[in-house]
Amino acid sequence: MDAHQTSIYSAILIVSIIGGSILIFFIISMLLQHRRNIALYRSKIQAEITTLENERTRVSADLHDELGPLLFTIKFKLSSIETNTEDQKALEDANTHLDDIIQRIREISNDLMPGTLLRKGVYFAIEEFIDGLAKASQVHITFTYDTIVELPKEKAINLYRIAQEIIHNTLKHAKASSLHIELNAMDSKLIFTSHDDGTGFDYSTERKENTGLGLRNLLSRAELMGGNMYVESKPGEGTTYTIEIPLL
Repeated sequence: MDAHQTSIYSAILIVSIIGGSILIFFIISMLLQHRRNIALYRSKIQAEITTLENERTRVSADLHDELGPLLFTIKFKLSSIETNTEDQKALEDANTHLDDIIQRIREISNDLMPGTLLRKGVYFAIEEFIDGLAKASQVHITFTYDTIVELPKEKAINLYRIAQEIIHNTLKHAKASSLHIELNAMDSKLIFTSHDDGTGFDYSTERKENTGLGLRNLLSRAELMGGNMYVESKPGEGTTYTIEIPLL
């Protein structure tokens, strides 16, 4: 090989190295930017959900600690009023309406931020939520778990909202007769599984068309916990949700 050919090959080699270096730098930059975008997206969703949960907690506390006692005071004052026979019926009706309002406020306050969730944890909160639906719902809902795992507050709230969203979606859309939910700890993960025997849906189409707000909420909360969500559903074959949440 003469000097001219050597120079050509050397030039080609240098150009290839420079081009390869530029390409590698470009790929690394794209990957880093993609990771930054994911981190920013998660940070934005986390801020939105944190704000939402804080507002729910505040409104729940206002209803329970301020409006509730005020209504009890009104009820007490009404009960102490001396009336004639004609007015007694109207007073009893007013007391009955107040009882209904107080009970409804308790329910709304508990839906916004269940006291059981904060005091006892997500397992007992899910059980309480299901028990509260038992009389009003025609869907038979069961909940089982192998062991109780202590979760940080944010993870517990997100997991509870996931269960709540799935149950609401099943009752509203699935036309199911049964829904079973499980929580199992396995290989440093908490596995949340739900299965119903309802009508099912085309998950790929639903996600592609981006029409399901409930699905987006589920996926966002799963991602915030560093977890993954899998959905198996076909028309006429029910729906299974599996959410894997890392415990470490």
